Amino acid sequence: MAFMAPSSSSRPLQFHEHASARRAAPALLRRPRSRWRRNQLVCSLEATKQAVQEERPAAVNGVAGRTDCYGVFCTTYDLRAVGARWRTDWCKRDEETKAWKKVVSVAVSGAAGMISNHLLFKLASGQVFGPDQPIALKLLGSSQRSFQKLEGVAMELEDSLYPLLREVSIGIDPYEVFQDVEWALLIGAKPQGPGMERADLLNINGQIFAQQGKALNAVASRNVKVLVVGNPCNTNALICLKNAPEIPSKNFHALTRLDENRAKCQLALKASVFYDKISNMTIWGNHSTTQVPDFVNARIDGKPARQVIRDTKWLHEEFTKTVQKRGGELIQKRGRSSAPSTAVSIVDAIRSLVNPTPEGDWFSSGVYTNGNPYGIAEDIVFSMPCRSKGDGDYELVTDVTIDDFLWERIKKSEAELLAEKRCVGHLIGEGEEELCEVTEDTMLPGEQ
Repeated sequence: MAFMAPSSSSRPLQFHEHASARRAAPALLRRPRSRWRRNQLVCSLEATKQAVQEERPAAVNGVAGRTDCYGVFCTTYDLRAVGARWRTDWCKRDEETKAWKKVVSVAVSGAAGMISNHLLFKLASGQVFGPDQPIALKLLGSSQRSFQKLEGVAMELEDSLYPLLREVSIGIDPYEVFQDVEWALLIGAKPQGPGMERADLLNINGQIFAQQGKALNAVASRNVKVLVVGNPCNTNALICLKNAPEIPSKNFHALTRLDENRAKCQLALKASVFYDKISNMTIWGNHSTTQVPDFVNARIDGKPARQVIRDTKWLHEEFTKTVQKRGGELIQKRGRSSAPSTAVSIVDAIRSLVNPTPEGDWFSSGVYTNGNPYGIAEDIVFSMPCRSKGDGDYELVTDVTIDDFLWERIKKSEAELLAEKRCVGHLIGEGEEELCEVTEDTMLPGEQ
C-alpha cells in the first residue's frame, strides 16, 4: 500500500498496495492474495473524479487490476493547506520546497511494532534526515495479520500531515518492500520466549535475516545502508550481509547506540554533569551481557573520565552492570520494554552517519571487523568506535587506548560472537547446521 504526496511539481498523491512479488519468496514472508492486492486508491492535488477512477494496467504479474474509491481517497483537497501549521508564508514555503532534496527511500521491518510506533513519526517529521529531505517510507510486516496493523500505521501517518512524507507503502514481501530502498532499518524479529535457548533464537531469527539479506541483494539500491535492530543484532547483521554479497559489507550495522546512550547517562549521573558533557563513549563487542562500555577512552567535559570519576571500583564493577541492567529495571518500573529510547537510539545512529562527527569525538556501531586496526577477529560484526564525514559512510577510530582491563573483556565478547557465528554457519554458507555451543543466556535484561 503506498501513500505518495505530491512534489513541488504537484505529482498525484497515491495510496496503493504492492502488486504481487517481483521474485519468489518463502510463503512465510509472502502476503497471500486478497482483495487488498487488487486495490489502488488515489488522492490527488489536482485529481478529478475521472482521474481517481483510472484503472491500472490490465494485469500485473497475472493479477487483474482494478480501482476502488474509498473514503478520503475519493476526495480532492489542497495539500498546501496541510502545511499551514508548518508555514504561514506560502511564498517562502514554495521556495523552500523547490529546494528540497531528492526523496530518500527508507524501509522499516517490524513496522507495526512498538519501536516503529515511535520511530516512524520521527522519520516522517524530518528529525532524522533533515528538514529539507523528503522521505518515502516502505513498511514491512511479517504476516497477513500484521498487514492490517500496517494499514492502521499508514492511516496514522496520513493523519499526521507531514509535508516531507511523500510516500508510505506497506507489504509483507521483502522483495516488494525493499525495491530500490536506500536505507533498511531491520527491527522485526522474534522475541526470546520462556524456555527458549539462545541457540534457538539464533536459528529462528537468523532465517528471517538471511531471507531479508537476499531480498536486499536482489532489489535494493546497490549502496543501501542497513541497520539491524532485531536481536541477536550482531549475528543477525552478519547473516544479513553474508546473504547480500553485492552490497558492500561496510554498509551493514548492528544497533549498539542504545547501550552507548545508557553508558553516557550513567557517567553523567556519577559525575553530576549534564549528558552533553560526555563524549568519546565506546561500546565494544556484542549487544549482550558481554558488551564492554569503555570508560578508559570516555571523556567528561573534555577530560578523561577517570580523572573526573575517581571511584575505580564503581568504574570497574558497577558501571557495566548498571548499563546492562537498565532495560530490565525499566520494565520493572514501567511494565513494558524500552521502545521509545530504542527508537531515539536508531535516530541517533542514522544521524551519526548522515552528519559529520564533531571534531575529536566518535560514536559506537556494530560493524564488520575485516581490516580493523585493533586485532579483533575478522569476519564478525563487532561494536567499535566510528567517525563519519556525513556521507553515510564511516571509518574506524585509531586513536584509542586499549588497556589490559578492556582487552580481557573485549576478547570475551569476541569469543561469544565467534561461537554465535558457528551456530549459524548453515545460514552464511559455511557448512551444515551443527550442534550449537552457545548455551549461556546473555540477552540483555529486558530484551527476552
